[in-house]
Amino acid sequence: MRLRAAVTALALAGAALFTPGVGALAAAPDAFAVTKISHETATAMFAESGIAWTSSGDCIDRNIPTCTSFEQLNLETAQGAQALKRATNCSILITGGTETGHASGTYSHWNGYKLDFGKQTCLNRYIKDTFTDIGKRSDGARLYESPTGNVYADEGNHWDVLFYNCGC
Repeated sequence: MRLRAAVTALALAGAALFTPGVGALAAAPDAFAVTKISHETATAMFAESGIAWTSSGDCIDRNIPTCTSFEQLNLETAQGAQALKRATNCSILITGGTETGHASGTYSHWNGYKLDFGKQTCLNRYIKDTFTDIGKRSDGARLYESPTGNVYADEGNHWDVLFYNCGC
């Protein structure tokens, strides 16, 4: 009788341990839950803050690389652009969003974490004078990190900005 009780206890413990979504095999929660926004919401937020944007292809289709799209942009990325505008008081021109054609990866344009900003003297000076130079990326782009951990890559003709958070 003791053997049967022990086997039953082990079976129940094993079932709880290995049942999907329960016990040791439960999937780990996402490190950061993100809120996705539409192209229309993003452009309204940018307009409200005095941030301009442009598309070399005069289009917003995220599946065309010459378009500039904000479809599926992370809310904190849009808020990060707004915070940058408030902090710098510089004119800001977004030249790239969530459209295809950028490098892939978890923290990518496609996944809503990055925006490209056109280079201009006021913004360049603010980034270089305010943020910490943390070296170069593997492609040689100089990297600057904000106090909140967002990373600004100088890609020559534009800033490639990775927003881990809104920086607000």
